[in-house]
Amino acid sequence: MGVDRRHGADDGTPTPERRGLLDQLAEGYRVVGASPVRVDALAKVTGETRFADDLSLPRMLHCKLLRSEVAHARLLAVDAAPALALPGVVAVLTGEALPIPFGILPVSQDEHALCRDKVRFVGDPIAAVAACDEDTAFEALKAIRVEYEPLPVLQDPAEALKNEVEPLHDHGDDGNVHKRIAMQFGAVEEGLADADLVLDDLFFFQGNTHLPMEQHAALAVREPDGRLTIWSSTQTPHYLHRALSKVLEMPPSRVRVIACPNGGGFGGKSDPFNHEIVVAKLALMSGRPVKIALTREEVFYCHRGRHPVLMRSRTGFRRDGGITAMHFQTLLDGGAYGSYGVASTYYTGALQTVTYQVPAYRFDGVRCFTNKAPCGPKRGHGTPQPRFGLEVQIDKAAEALGLDPAEMRLAHLQPPHAVTANWLRVGSMGLGACIRQVVEGSGWRQKFRRLPRGRGVGLACASYICGAGLPIYWNAMPHSGVTVQLDRGGGVAVLCGETEIGQGSDTVLAQVVAEILGVDLLDIRLHVADTQLTPVDLGSYSSRVTMMVGHAAFQAAERARAPVARAAARHLGVPADRLRFAERRVFDVQDPERGMAFAEAVGLAEAEGGTIACAGSYTPPATPGRYRGAGVGPSPAYSYTAAVVEVSVDEETGVVTPEHVWIAHDVGQCIHRLSVIGQVEGSVYMGLGEALMEEMAYRPNRFGVHKIPSMLEYKSPTTKEMPPVTTWLIEDPDPNAPFGAKEVGQGPLLPIMPAVANAVYDAVGVRVDEVPITPDKVLRALAAPDRRVGPKRFPDLRIGEVMRVKTEAEGGDGTAPRPPRAAARPGARA
Repeated sequence: MGVDRRHGADDGTPTPERRGLLDQLAEGYRVVGASPVRVDALAKVTGETRFADDLSLPRMLHCKLLRSEVAHARLLAVDAAPALALPGVVAVLTGEALPIPFGILPVSQDEHALCRDKVRFVGDPIAAVAACDEDTAFEALKAIRVEYEPLPVLQDPAEALKNEVEPLHDHGDDGNVHKRIAMQFGAVEEGLADADLVLDDLFFFQGNTHLPMEQHAALAVREPDGRLTIWSSTQTPHYLHRALSKVLEMPPSRVRVIACPNGGGFGGKSDPFNHEIVVAKLALMSGRPVKIALTREEVFYCHRGRHPVLMRSRTGFRRDGGITAMHFQTLLDGGAYGSYGVASTYYTGALQTVTYQVPAYRFDGVRCFTNKAPCGPKRGHGTPQPRFGLEVQIDKAAEALGLDPAEMRLAHLQPPHAVTANWLRVGSMGLGACIRQVVEGSGWRQKFRRLPRGRGVGLACASYICGAGLPIYWNAMPHSGVTVQLDRGGGVAVLCGETEIGQGSDTVLAQVVAEILGVDLLDIRLHVADTQLTPVDLGSYSSRVTMMVGHAAFQAAERARAPVARAAARHLGVPADRLRFAERRVFDVQDPERGMAFAEAVGLAEAEGGTIACAGSYTPPATPGRYRGAGVGPSPAYSYTAAVVEVSVDEETGVVTPEHVWIAHDVGQCIHRLSVIGQVEGSVYMGLGEALMEEMAYRPNRFGVHKIPSMLEYKSPTTKEMPPVTTWLIEDPDPNAPFGAKEVGQGPLLPIMPAVANAVYDAVGVRVDEVPITPDKVLRALAAPDRRVGPKRFPDLRIGEVMRVKTEAEGGDGTAPRPPRAAARPGARA
């Protein structure tokens, strides 16, 4: 178990000062739970925030990338000399200059900054140009000559399973199978045999992309001492720093990454990208600053969005709706590269057990390479697809068993502090309160199966992690660090590697420190996302920032507060645990008139002990699971969400119109209330887009060509399609979280898609078992004999040996049995 850094010293023993702090906080928060003006609000509304594409330096060059026009081919020749000869062109690059591969996961270092031997999808970068202006750079691309040898194109992961096409990569589990997983917890077949009802359903979730308002951009410069500095619209400056150091063969101490504020990320800026490495190399070569800003079409090529996933769910139910066993299978279309794909594959199975009790569980997952833009993490990372399948299947089971879907769910929730079949430790569990709130608030009982034809309501639930239990590169170091420095004027400097991507993380960081030190947000100066100046934070992904940065900030502020409290206590002649920090003062809680200004107290403490600069850090507690794959899914806490969606369906056109959304989210404890509501409603908006129209589609007969690589054709909801949303925040503080606060960035997205599908069934009696639920699918379902549209066949995943792990109920310890040791060869050393 990890140390609870919120309540005790490093050895878990509360000090008098910390007991005083906890007493102070117990009296009520000043800043936490309120909605002060966000620390970045003024700069953003006045246009003063400097995003990556706003940056400019003297003598700056502009970079453009030449991208492949074919989906799969060998590169026979790349002649960039004609481009270099053009006036205004300063430098050109091909893949030979950057031979070292990179990738976000250690197991998938399969990308090159520029392609060297093959191109693997339309849009793969081949060469780069740095010129005096963008127009010249664009023109220079036309002068580069590329000779291809076409190769067979893979567009379907089911075809990739057959391994009849030359492998896209020389790594992976089998040919074009990137990752194959098979694990079982408990007696699944016995559980299915004991069920009163077994449903065997196929589902498909189409891929979609992030569509952030801001496109990718980066600016690199070689400093006078030879160091490299790069500003980028990245969500993960620490991991970009690692990739740059590796590919450019530079010591990490001589590489500096500054993450600019992001104009939206949603996971799409979590990888290190080709363009970031290319501009860094060009800056080192030319000795001049080099900048790149991708076009919208190029952002579609970068992608890293939602995996298309084909699913099969075989689940056994008792008559009361309880689950006896579940066998869940997924086939992921990974696109051309690894990205986060191994983790994504595990995530399509990991969180099926944290909402409802599943005593026996088997998961098979396969991710295949195809000649499409690489898929990766998009809001919810691997969990919206299986959640769609599970929540629709539960709706089908309720129908078959004659049960109310809400009551059926309520009766079989995982209890708080449980350990699931696949060894995930649940903390606080507010899903029951969420369900009851949306049922009551939406008028569910009066509407379900009772509205006029063409109108219906659907309910679905979900859960998500509050940060991953392990870092991407496994090590024992903290996941997040914060430094707090106090100055004599009462100011507070806070340094942290976290990245503001629009979610409000800067404000959360400031609020945590302000709450503990009793200062105003205006007294806090943030220095964030700079690998040279700030402690390491692993990045803004997996809904980890509030949990992990919050813990680290709490600890750092707590440590900075302690010497101030001691000095003030001696000066005022009161015990340190009686002091309260609030309103820029330090005073006796029993006699509030007896006190001093915070700045004065800091001066006393500095005079006694020197400069006050304190660090805090956070490492999540260990997971109880010890089997291979147990690192994906565990979290310090889980958030929970329930949603009811009401829709109208036009049976002549097939158009589905969302009329109202009621959603309740178990946030643990709000830090910034309005930001929490904004995140919930942003998830609703994105979920409706995925449910009804968004898809990363490819032309079936054009060999990997994007069908819709622009915002003119990629359909996403506008304000006119957004229905009224009623939001409730369920606050049940989690003991493992800072101030009890859990995630809100991704979890509220997950129930929207299945709730829409269930509402369509309630409205017109058809099952559309795939998303997006477009008008043509509704019309086909209305005309189909079985009143259903969805996948018809699930391929053989060619699963061999299944890893068997005993559940807690079977007396297991979370450790998979070891395979028998092979006999030693004659003469071999032991």
